[in-house]
Amino acid sequence: MTQASPGGEEAQHPIKLYLVVWGGLFVLSTFSYLVDYFNLQGNLRWSLILLFMIMKAGLIVAIFMHMAWERLALIYAILVPPLVVLVFVGIMVFESDYTHLTRVIFFGAQS
Repeated sequence: MTQASPGGEEAQHPIKLYLVVWGGLFVLSTFSYLVDYFNLQGNLRWSLILLFMIMKAGLIVAIFMHMAWERLALIYAILVPPLVVLVFVGIMVFESDYTHLTRVIFFGAQS
């Protein structure tokens, strides 16, 4: 993929960049598999899996989708909506506990 420089010339990204990112993705995938290999359980397991997944997605979006070289407005247009959705999901999680509690109180434990 070429990128226009200010002088009007085309500049290409070095192949080393893509190889380093590919290596980083390989290492992150290895860590993700090691979480299962070492039989980690509970919140630690899911936190690590999600962390590695987000890091891999970030590398892919930044380098292979060329977001690292895009305008800030385009980056905001692509990255802000998923972050807003995550905020709404968090709000729904707190709201679901309240809704469940009010239903238990209202309907009671009927046997």
